[in-house]
Amino acid sequence: MLMSAGSEFVALCQEQMALLAQGLKASLSIVYLTQELVETSANETKLIPVVVYPETAMEPTERTLALLPDHKGKLLTAAEDFPTQSQGTETATAPPNSQEDYLLSGEQIVLPLVHEGMMMGLLVTRREDRTWNEQERSEIERIAQTLSLACILDQRRAWLQQQLHQQQILQEKQQDLLDNLLHQFRNPLTALRTFGKLLLKRLRPGDANREAATSIVRESDRLEELLQQFDEVIDLRLPDLEVSALPQFMKSTVQQPEMPLLLPKAGDKQTDCLIVDVLEPLLISAQAIAQERNLQLLAEIPPNLPPVRANIKALREALSNIIDNALKYTPTNGKILVQAGQEKENFQGIAITDSGPGIPPQDLEHLGERHYRGVQAQTEIPGTGLGFMIAKQLIEQMQGEIQVFSPAISPLITPSNMPGTTFIIWLPVSK
Repeated sequence: MLMSAGSEFVALCQEQMALLAQGLKASLSIVYLTQELVETSANETKLIPVVVYPETAMEPTERTLALLPDHKGKLLTAAEDFPTQSQGTETATAPPNSQEDYLLSGEQIVLPLVHEGMMMGLLVTRREDRTWNEQERSEIERIAQTLSLACILDQRRAWLQQQLHQQQILQEKQQDLLDNLLHQFRNPLTALRTFGKLLLKRLRPGDANREAATSIVRESDRLEELLQQFDEVIDLRLPDLEVSALPQFMKSTVQQPEMPLLLPKAGDKQTDCLIVDVLEPLLISAQAIAQERNLQLLAEIPPNLPPVRANIKALREALSNIIDNALKYTPTNGKILVQAGQEKENFQGIAITDSGPGIPPQDLEHLGERHYRGVQAQTEIPGTGLGFMIAKQLIEQMQGEIQVFSPAISPLITPSNMPGTTFIIWLPVSK
């Protein structure tokens, strides 16, 4: 079904009709568009006048049937089935591409607006004083071609606007749902933090469970920080994009502003820090997960390492994502090794190696792409393809880099039949 004509298309039609009147002395011109008759079972169309020039030439009630062949206001969709009729002669059908088509008497011309075999409407024009010559008819045909192209562009614009509107409605619903979920997330999070603190108070110093209670409180605080980041992004409202106000040639190139990364930005609060201070709480949590999954977690962190320049929160998130991935993709009875102290010029490294299945070469090329999981998407291991992407962005924001090696470069924990993977996070050394 053709959508309503846009103002730009109507303005173009008016300009072309004015050219017919001024240049070719047409006394009356009308542009019709087709509209499907929803209530009919057949694929019939109805002619709707959208532009009449001059405006005062006809009453609105007369425009629908004026100048048209006697086809009872209906028109077959296919252009090649359009009936042509001279005044006072029998109806005839002819191919629509010949120059003689749709010539109704010597004074009136009816031309279809056709695009790729689809009838979109009609251009009807007449003059009273003389018949049209070949040159004038060719000029009218060119105007009809221009209007056909303009019509299809106008319909595409209307379709895109409709799609944009539907997308905006969907985004609003998603926004509301996210608001609701985050609101409900606060209650169990608050309870979790409270239970952790109560448990920590009840455990005596030296109790083996005290470390686990400390981890509960720490991870709850981390979730609270992430929840605050969610709130900041939710409160960020982009201005509505008025697509209709843009020039036609710009509408297909409109891009939404890039959303900020939903994590601490490395450009804020960078400071000198010790790798051991960042790794220690992460390894405590990872050790508990490793024991539950029958994995062996090893750590080699030399003492007295020089400090690095980093955003502590962002570095913690990046390391957490890499370690979590190692825990996730290492099979039962496998090993994970976390090493610190690698060195290269002006950088200090942290290596995380696992004895998992490794990463195929074709997937290595796409690491860091949003939602890319490669062969892992074919397994039952859950994931979103975001962990490494987030870690990579955070490290790069701190002027660092991540290297990935598969097979792993630490033969201490990777047997010959398990290639494994090594991630090395390089951070700038404090000056």
